[in-house]
Amino acid sequence: MKQAPPAAPHGHARNLTSGPIGRALLLFALPTLASNILQSLNGSVNAIWVGRFLGEGALAATSNANIIMFLTFGAVFGFGMAATIMVGQNWGRRDVDAARRAFGSAIGLVLGTAIVVAALGWAFAPEILHLLATPAGAFVPALAYLRVIFLALPASMLLVLMFMGLRGTGDSVTPLWFMALCVVLNAGLNPLLIMGVGPFPRLGIAGSALATLIANVVALAALVLHIQTRNLPLRLKGAELRYILPDPALVRTIVGKGLPIGAQMLVLSTSSLVMIGLVNRHGIDTIAAYGITQQLWNYVQMPAMAIGAAVSAMAAQNIGAGRWDRVTRITRAGLVFNLLMTGTMVIAALLFDRALLSLFIGAGSPAVHVAQHINLIVTWGLILFGATMILFGTVRANGAVWGPLVILAISMFPVRLGIALLLDPVWGADALWWSFPLGSIMNLLLAVLYYLYGPWRRGGLLVVEEQVAERSHADIEPGSNFKPAV
Repeated sequence: MKQAPPAAPHGHARNLTSGPIGRALLLFALPTLASNILQSLNGSVNAIWVGRFLGEGALAATSNANIIMFLTFGAVFGFGMAATIMVGQNWGRRDVDAARRAFGSAIGLVLGTAIVVAALGWAFAPEILHLLATPAGAFVPALAYLRVIFLALPASMLLVLMFMGLRGTGDSVTPLWFMALCVVLNAGLNPLLIMGVGPFPRLGIAGSALATLIANVVALAALVLHIQTRNLPLRLKGAELRYILPDPALVRTIVGKGLPIGAQMLVLSTSSLVMIGLVNRHGIDTIAAYGITQQLWNYVQMPAMAIGAAVSAMAAQNIGAGRWDRVTRITRAGLVFNLLMTGTMVIAALLFDRALLSLFIGAGSPAVHVAQHINLIVTWGLILFGATMILFGTVRANGAVWGPLVILAISMFPVRLGIALLLDPVWGADALWWSFPLGSIMNLLLAVLYYLYGPWRRGGLLVVEEQVAERSHADIEPGSNFKPAV
């Protein structure tokens, strides 16, 4: 039975189906941007402490391990994204109970999958690192770091899922506070566990991973308590706790849409794995340089990811409410904001590159000069990446997931990796760096064509069969539906 939201809002949850689009988009995107910056800060804090205390070899080890974690996130992230779209559409339709059912099934599905992936990752971590051609000097610390990070996977995945679900209800503020808690804990524990300060054991690079594990577990527990005690929209109490046992009809929808979304993450992860394997052949300094430029790129991409999340949440709610007149305007506003905000970040990253890159490793390291060169070639293409994420966010909000997957696969493999593999013997490492913007050009071109002429508007709402009878004809007007995030 449909349960309408009360007149008073739940915490920071918002109805995004009315009012000025530009203002609503910014009010949603800015807390998401701050949250994404803090999320990247987790990785940056690790890189700074490891680079400063343990040197280039340990930094190269974390770079290899982080690529693998991105791959494992891709294995379960799609389910969370599909559930988030369902939460957003149901919230737009004023169906709170359906939103909670989708969220509960996603929790059960993601938790079970994350535990399996974490166990397999722990067991096969040495083989994974061998496949990456991890240098001998970085292999042992990479293994120690990777195995502890795998233990953190279930907590970190549930934390991300809950953030995504809350944003589906229009709440981008609550995730910001709990991401801040996670980062503060991680930043404080890192040097204590790496160096063995006071009563803490000296664990080296494994201490950095353990800090991440503790921070994620504490932040997750605090967020669950907050959702329950503050009666936020997605809270599950009493009989609703049964929603955590995945409902077969919901699972079919989540898996059917989530697998292609997860496959998009896996495409990105696989291309990154191949790329890191190519980078590893160019020596420790190049590996370390690539690692620290990736840290910088994370920040440059943050506005695009925040705007993409806002566009996706707004589009999903408006599609659920049958407000197709607003979807195109939401997408257009997102593209303009991406150009302004990501463009500003790119200019800053190029003007102050040496100072920024030196934060991660000593200014006298030869890796800094290599990183500056990489940054100059690659960074401007992130504006194009941001525009693609906006378009993908809109079409996914209507459950169109196969088009973005095919587009991403083409731009990553035949284009980006094809350029890198074919030209590496001729250009050396420069072939790797130029493959990034050239792949982004192809990605954006295909995304624009799909948005303008593709069949994504013919999709239906992501509701299970039992809910169809409860919808009016106005609710099922055909039209369009994260990110990746990422």
